[in-house]
Amino acid sequence: MTTERRYDIDWLRVIAIGLLLIYHIAIIFQPWAMFIGFIRSEEALEGLWKPMTMLNVWRIPLLFFVSGMGLYFAMKKRNWKQLLQERGKRILLPFVFGYFAITPLHMYIFQKHYNMSLSYFSDSGHLWFLGNIFVYVLLLTPLFLYLKNNDHGKFKKIISKMMSYAIGPLSISVFFMLEVGLIKPQLFEMYAQSWHGFFIGFLAFFFGYLFVYSGRAFWQTVLRWKWLYIGLATTLFVIRFTRFESISNMYLTSLESISWILGVFGIANSYLNKPSKLLSYLSAAVYPVYIIHMFVLYTGALLILPLDLHPMLEFIGITVFTFIVCFLIYEFILKRVSILRPLFGLKWKFKSAEQQNLNTSSVTSETI
Repeated sequence: MTTERRYDIDWLRVIAIGLLLIYHIAIIFQPWAMFIGFIRSEEALEGLWKPMTMLNVWRIPLLFFVSGMGLYFAMKKRNWKQLLQERGKRILLPFVFGYFAITPLHMYIFQKHYNMSLSYFSDSGHLWFLGNIFVYVLLLTPLFLYLKNNDHGKFKKIISKMMSYAIGPLSISVFFMLEVGLIKPQLFEMYAQSWHGFFIGFLAFFFGYLFVYSGRAFWQTVLRWKWLYIGLATTLFVIRFTRFESISNMYLTSLESISWILGVFGIANSYLNKPSKLLSYLSAAVYPVYIIHMFVLYTGALLILPLDLHPMLEFIGITVFTFIVCFLIYEFILKRVSILRPLFGLKWKFKSAEQQNLNTSSVTSETI
């Protein structure tokens, strides 16, 4: 069975994880970095956090939306047994391996930087995202199979009709507002290893699937109204950023988050929905890079911060180091050592660049 190729979804996954790396590097230069287990620069770059406050309410939810979309395409050519087997290999295996072998590495580096006694403890760390995704797959697959088997039913027609209006996709923000009201998170952007992160991810994953399930109506709507969504998101961001306490709250932040995401989908649909060799390479690389980036980032901080450079030079240096070293590790180790490939979410057998280009599949082949 063939599926429509969505290059824009592939690009959004790549871009979102690239932004995640930069976001994590920016934390190093904030005064509160040590409180969440990050190495901290002696000289802060608090101004660097201003653009991060715009990103931090939608970057992680966007990845959950994209993951839900990916599951839709994966289910088009797999039955439920094949789907769970494939997701187990591509998500659960890297998560379990990373839990015990990858996330402790950056804590070792943290301890070394601060001359602490070295100790080992397993933790999901930044891989909490993978654990959540696998749980969502287990919980939602029965419902998604029902929708798949009733692809021409009344519900599909209602959803498609709803998504044809500008307010349609935006209306899902009501569910995210309800989540805020019920869970009452301290901060909207505190997703990692929290119930807030679990439920907001669950909603984003579900609606990501539903957006693609609705058909062309969703894509046509976000394409047509993308600047309306971006304008609304920008307005809400300005309210939040300027700290109008009587106006700004997490309910409005929920609406802002969804507005950014819908606008980003529309922009990606306009400009990124086309193939390229670069995208083929990055789509395969981005998952293992995500898995290893934290200990590489911490290594960069360990080496560069003692040089006592201007903090902006340190930020640039750690950023360049992280991206280059991550891709070198991917290209010359993870990609080529057969026994390591499945542990980092790659297909079990290595294919040449020519074979990959000839056999490039849709977003279904990707995990996150």
